[in-house]
Amino acid sequence: MKTFQHTQQMFTQHLRSPAQHPAPSGIEDRRMGIYRDLVYNNIAGFIAGAFPILKEILDETYWQTLVRDFVSHHTSQTPYFLEISQEFLAYLAHERSQRAEDPPFLLELAHYEWVELALDVADQHLPPLTGATLSLLDNSPQVSPLAWCLAYQFPVHRIGASYQPREPEPTPVFLIAYRDRKDMVKFMEVNALTYGLLQFLQENPASTGRVAVEVIAAQMQHPNPAHLLGEGEQLLQQLLDAEIIVGIEMSRAQPVR
Repeated sequence: MKTFQHTQQMFTQHLRSPAQHPAPSGIEDRRMGIYRDLVYNNIAGFIAGAFPILKEILDETYWQTLVRDFVSHHTSQTPYFLEISQEFLAYLAHERSQRAEDPPFLLELAHYEWVELALDVADQHLPPLTGATLSLLDNSPQVSPLAWCLAYQFPVHRIGASYQPREPEPTPVFLIAYRDRKDMVKFMEVNALTYGLLQFLQENPASTGRVAVEVIAAQMQHPNPAHLLGEGEQLLQQLLDAEIIVGIEMSRAQPVR
């Protein structure tokens, strides 16, 4: 006689992968079908909502096969439907081997779409603006906790039904994803200087803007650091205006080198 636990395991295995695992005996298939559809459709709906561009550009059969494989093989680390998108991204990144029919930007596009949702639902809030009259160069610009520096091989922010590149860009595509004080999630394409500057300030919150620009200029081996200092000040002001930098603290720290 089968134990309840064994029956339960057969039941859940069948719901995850009906083609590979038969349903427990004695249960009408019509009833099982209700559960099969409920599980798959709920998960598929959340994934489609989190990755709308990916779903739009992929063939429908390909998309359904992809989602079905995720449902069948991925063991989620969270019970929350809201975090299914993060589980799907982990599945693409670490569990599913690349297929010949995959678009080359599959993982990067999925990550880009996940970032938008992750920032939208993040429970952090931006602090009130402080130190607005202080010098951005001589004091410490504070980066928003809701600003993420992103680097991709493909221009994921431009990919859609009418544009699907087959080859990566010759240089990295740098983006800043952020949520402003109106809780709007936005993306900004930036150059290597802005990307490096923001990363440095995130990692060194006590650094002055001047030191940050000097460090990035040295890393880039810029031929005219003095000119770059003026450009860096303008960039910092633009980031402050965009609410990517959310405050300026009076500097009390020793220069970071």
